Amino acid sequence: MSVDTQTKTGPLVGMRVLELAQIMAGPTCGMLLADMGADVIKIEKIPGGDDSRGYREPRLRGVSAPYLVMNRNKRGMALNLKSDAGRGVFRHMVATADVVLENYRHDTLEKMGLGYDALKAINPGLIYAAISGYGRTGPYRDKAGFDLIAQGFAGLMSITGEAGGPPVKTGNSVADICAGILAATGVCAAYAHKQKTGLGQLVETSLMDAALQQTYWQAASYFATGESPGPTGSAHLLSAPYQAFETADGWINIGGANQSNWERIAIVLEQPDWLTDTRFATNTDRMANVESLTEAIQSRLRVQTSAHWLALFDNAGVPAGPVHTIGQALSHPQTLARGMVVEVDHPTLGQMQAVGCPIHFSDTPTQIDRAAPDLGQHTREILENYGYSASDIDALYQAGAVA
Repeated sequence: MSVDTQTKTGPLVGMRVLELAQIMAGPTCGMLLADMGADVIKIEKIPGGDDSRGYREPRLRGVSAPYLVMNRNKRGMALNLKSDAGRGVFRHMVATADVVLENYRHDTLEKMGLGYDALKAINPGLIYAAISGYGRTGPYRDKAGFDLIAQGFAGLMSITGEAGGPPVKTGNSVADICAGILAATGVCAAYAHKQKTGLGQLVETSLMDAALQQTYWQAASYFATGESPGPTGSAHLLSAPYQAFETADGWINIGGANQSNWERIAIVLEQPDWLTDTRFATNTDRMANVESLTEAIQSRLRVQTSAHWLALFDNAGVPAGPVHTIGQALSHPQTLARGMVVEVDHPTLGQMQAVGCPIHFSDTPTQIDRAAPDLGQHTREILENYGYSASDIDALYQAGAVA
């Protein structure tokens, strides 16, 4: 079976991935692997495909923008795993695959005879990457999970927002995205092991695990004191000043996370007396008096613009930056210089933009040159790659096993 390696340059060229995943967590993993050179075949259900195709807004000329963003660099086929013929095709593909990626409830594919143990019997070198709501062990293993549910379970919503306010989720789908990143990390580690032993293994993570991982600082506080920390707005749990401040025309972030930066901040703001003020002498003192500190800094910053203060902080070597909108962030020269906005040609939509790969390699650069596939766009091509004859493929179409 030939692997799609044409024009690919990343470090994972030659890795074969079958992605049985949808919406965000699994597709994030598949996208990262594809960006790094793997041949990722996105296998979608019949009918309808990935559920994210059905999101009404936002849409790009009638096509779901979220689907387009999460599924670039992949080939796509539609396969009916509820049919015997469809499952037969999948098993045939598994025989030469390196990775199967799925984000269903833990027993969904087992009920179809396509769980890890069944597929391992076909291909002992298979890496089976599974992302679920709560993981495959524990009393919640059968529960469904979404990003919002995981954030609430993991305590993230109790530390997000302003003190005294209602529970707030993060603005992005942090559990979904991080679960995808963790799965991709696990796949790469298992792939390295496979290069030495020839054997695959089960790699699994969950939205709950990914959300809990985000609580390192807060967990440290809880383990040390036995008390659960609450929300601190944009401020840091352990350092001050370290938060967003309002200026004459907007907001900026200032990171005074160590003593030298704090001293530079006081000088930039022309407040040398702060350096001898016992309320602000050490980080412990500043945290104990954080409201007074915030008020003092805020009163100075409001008299000038963001650009004025950022120039002064930059010249002094103080970590500081603007609070951008998404549009401002995506159009910033630094973002563009890092290749974090890319353009790809879609077969029907034409030129479109996407977020670039956040990992940069010196010798095996990532490459984003394929738009997200239309439903079943590469089905025939992929079946031909796997040795199916034209008549066999026609029969699969007629039987409704593929689309």
